Amino acid sequence: MPWNTVNRQPPAWYATPEATAIANNILYYQNADGGWPKNIDMTVRTAARDRSTIDNAGTTMQMIFLAKVYVAAGTTSYKDAFLNGLDYLLAAQYGNGGWPQYYPNPTGYYTHITFNDGAMIHVVRLLRDIGKLLPDYAFVDAARAEACVTAVAKGIDCILRCQIVVDGQKTGWCAQHDEVTFAPAQARAYELPSESGQEAAGVWEFLMTIEHPSAEVVDAIEGARKWFSLVQIDGIKVHEIVDVTQTTGKDVVVVPDPTAKPLWARFYEIGTNVPFFCGRDGIKKYSLAEIENERRTGYSWYGDEPSHGLDDYKTWQPAWDFDAAVVDP
Repeated sequence: MPWNTVNRQPPAWYATPEATAIANNILYYQNADGGWPKNIDMTVRTAARDRSTIDNAGTTMQMIFLAKVYVAAGTTSYKDAFLNGLDYLLAAQYGNGGWPQYYPNPTGYYTHITFNDGAMIHVVRLLRDIGKLLPDYAFVDAARAEACVTAVAKGIDCILRCQIVVDGQKTGWCAQHDEVTFAPAQARAYELPSESGQEAAGVWEFLMTIEHPSAEVVDAIEGARKWFSLVQIDGIKVHEIVDVTQTTGKDVVVVPDPTAKPLWARFYEIGTNVPFFCGRDGIKKYSLAEIENERRTGYSWYGDEPSHGLDDYKTWQPAWDFDAAVVDP
């Protein structure tokens, strides 16, 4: 079973020996703090353990799987590991509602409120499902379920406080925000403070799943929609090509194509909405061709993620509840 498909199987599969074998591997990789590392194929037991994180679906992916196997097989150790993971997520949340990329003892940019690669959004979606005691999580005790409801409400408040405002207008989000000031923050050298065409899309889509949004949530959604529409890029296509003259043996090029579907840049300048690109030297450039080949080919600089949100918006918009006074996560 490929690791990236383990949470998308028919319900009956989770009672099979193959599923329980993977669940046992997941128990092996769980850290004493209750969380899991990222980027490990846990269908096998070959990698070394690493620090607990919510990055790249770390911890949330393992918890979802264990819940499914526990419901199907009833093995208590899977339930216990899930609950330890849940306690980890609840403990990792900042008082202001955000989550750092790593916990405990994050350092450097790992301390920032992290939307990058869907980190915080994976957490709030899972906690919301647990708080609702959906069938896979009906075994969770009432105290923890209520703690999840509270955590999600705080998380939504944090998301609203992080939304970037330019000239009085709500726009998008950065991939990470300062954990104290909520300001857009830098991560790696090539991940400068910006408006993110990728991570902001996941935040926006999550907000549109809130069943009874407050006026503040509605305003955030509408502001993001206007911003995504404004910065949409038409008429180009991104190609990966073989190029033996390059250090990686390949290249990524941007070519005109009037028939291409809309794209969005990974990073936009705050205030100007100009797309930019950055290599490991940390110097901002305004065309993809200007940065080094290794970063040009090793990072997602354009994507179509907001197109999914624009589709969701068509369904969400007619159901606006302008009279709602309370966020219902």
